[in-house]
Formats: sequence, C-alpha cells, structure tokens
Amino acid sequence: MSRAFIFPGQGAQVIGMGRDLALAYPAARAVFDEVDAALGQALSSLIWEGAQDALTLTENAQPALMATSLAAMRALEAEGVEIGAARFVAGHSLGEYSALAAAGALSIADCARLLRIRGRAMQAAVPVGVGAMAALLGLDFETVRAVAEEAAEGEVCQAANDNDPGQVVVSGHRAAVERAVEIAKSKGAKRAVLLPVSAPFHCALMQPAADAMQAALAEVEITAPAVPLVANVRAGAVTDPAEIRALLVAQVTGSVRWRESVQYMGGEGVTEVWEIGAGKALSGMVRRIDRAIACRAIGTATEVQEAAASLA
Repeated sequence: MSRAFIFPGQGAQVIGMGRDLALAYPAARAVFDEVDAALGQALSSLIWEGAQDALTLTENAQPALMATSLAAMRALEAEGVEIGAARFVAGHSLGEYSALAAAGALSIADCARLLRIRGRAMQAAVPVGVGAMAALLGLDFETVRAVAEEAAEGEVCQAANDNDPGQVVVSGHRAAVERAVEIAKSKGAKRAVLLPVSAPFHCALMQPAADAMQAALAEVEITAPAVPLVANVRAGAVTDPAEIRALLVAQVTGSVRWRESVQYMGGEGVTEVWEIGAGKALSGMVRRIDRAIACRAIGTATEVQEAAASLA
C-alpha cells in the first residue's frame, strides 16, 4: 500500500492537543520543549491549558499546530514508523511547514520561528476589517474563479483554497468577498458564508507577508526532504531546496491547490493518507476528492499505536 503523510492547517487547533502524546512519548514531549525554547515562550502551556481565543491567534496557532503534528510524527517514529513509510508528504497552508520538518528539510526550531514570523506577518499585512474570506460550497473551482473575477470590481478577490470538489474559499477585500458570496448564491451555491478569520489569507493582499517570509526564509537552511513534498501552489512533487524556498514564499499569496494535490498523489499510486496532528478536516476533504484513498487520522497516543500496528 502506498501512502502519504498529510499535515493540517489553521482551524484545527484545540486546547489540549498533543498532551497525551507528550505524556506517552518522551520524543513527543521533546518537540514541545524545543518549540518553547525556539520561541522563548511556554507555548506548550498555552496549547494544553490556555484560552482557546489565545491559541487561535494566528501567531500562536501556526507554531502550535506544527508542534502537535511533529510530536505525533516523533511518536510514530518511536513506534518504528519512519518518514520513509510515506511516498509523499503534503500540508495544507501552514501544514506545508510541518510536512517539511517531518521530512527533515527544516529543523523544528527553525520551523517554529518561521511560523511565528509568518503568523505575525500575515496578521499585520492587512488592517483588521479590511479583508475577509468566504467558503463557497457546491461550485467547482473554475466557477468560483469566475465569481471572484466578477466580484473584484477593481479590488482584490481571489480563489484562495481549492479544498475539494464542492468547497472553494475566496479571499480579498471585504466588500469584494461579500459581493462574491451574493454572486455565488445566484449561481447555485449550496452555501456561501463568510469565515471567522482574522485576515484574508492566500491572496494578493498578503504581499507584505510574502516579502517578510522571503527575508526570513533566506536566513534558514533548507535541505532536500527525505520524501518528496507535494507543494500547495504547484500541486506536484518537489525536492530541490531552492525550489521549496521559492514555493513557500509564493504560497503566502498563492492558492492552496489541495484538490489537485490529492489528485496528483492518487495518480502517483497513493492509496492511503495519514493525517498527522490535530483534527480530521483534511481526511474529510480527501474522501470527497478521491473515495479510493483510505484515510487515517493520527493525533493521539492511541491512534499512533493503532497506525503502527497496522504496518506490523
């Protein structure tokens, strides 16, 4: 069976995530300790016993989700499941950083610092209230792209996340996104709703954040991942460090091509995905994209043990 390891993005965060992994596996606990040290902050305390609204702040959620994913990966390794058990790694938005750290292309400490910078830069790129994002359900990507173009009217409105065949997210100026919601409804969308996000991610308004990430990534060592990364903005495999660096910058303003990424992996023979870290959102998307791909969510010590046993 050919499998891919996939890593969740923002929205999966929940207080208490990863705690049982840290209690059961010293290697998982070490990940949280390493992230705390890299950030000079007891992020693990916030993750395990803080307030949900503080955890949801972009600058906290991004490194916290990465830490939880890497803790689960270290727990799998402690059970004898190496990264080489995967044909590919992939992650949704910030999950791409988790995927790269899991595959050894980025150190955990560098990954934590990059995600802290990324979170702050994305939040600072657009004043609160200026931008928005909306999920358009029941329309395909090409239809949504046309809706976004019609709604823009000189402002920014882009198809930001192509999540699955019936869910595309648009991002941009608030008024343009609101227009997109109304146009989508007129074109038969099952639902079209504004999302509770703090900034308009993955659109041209994020250019200041892309510039910040270009500078930050230039200071960090990236090595070839142990298994290929299926990159968000390419929806294809990449292993070259210089290319990965450029794609991470492009990802800030570019579309997350998740539907095409899953289709690419399926076309390359992947029959199973393991969603490593918090939540099960990506597994739901994968099922809607390709029912032939089996899904397994791995975010607790019990799930780690069951996954390892499945390979025994």
